[in-house]
Amino acid sequence: MASVFTMIIDGELPGRFVWKDDRCVAFLSINPLAPGHTLVVPRDEIDHWIDLDAVLLQHLMEVAQKIGGALNIGFKPAKVGMMIAGLEVPHTHIHVVPMAGEHDLDADSADLAPNPDDLDAAADRIRAALRALGHAEVTD
Repeated sequence: MASVFTMIIDGELPGRFVWKDDRCVAFLSINPLAPGHTLVVPRDEIDHWIDLDAVLLQHLMEVAQKIGGALNIGFKPAKVGMMIAGLEVPHTHIHVVPMAGEHDLDADSADLAPNPDDLDAAADRIRAALRALGHAEVTD
């Protein structure tokens, strides 16, 4: 059975995409740790990040860095954090999160019922920042 991320990538479930290329996508978390929390996900369904080939891992990190730059512009956080946890969905994904402090990477603080309008606004801010940075992979 396909992972929830594969179903989002394939359009079977909705997602607020901000980036698409031939190897990965990035979309907002439905349970954000902070406004703008974005997931960078390979199109290939690979459970554990240590099983990624080096080229794909490098690409995911480069995209996460670009997303982080957009979050920095769009949200002006103290820092942009990144983590790979992967326990909740068996499909590698990188969390890229605007942070005020390390507590912003605590999964127990996730918003389990975010306002859809706030998620849409966050996605729009990220897309605008990515476009300003010259990235053609931005989605609408």
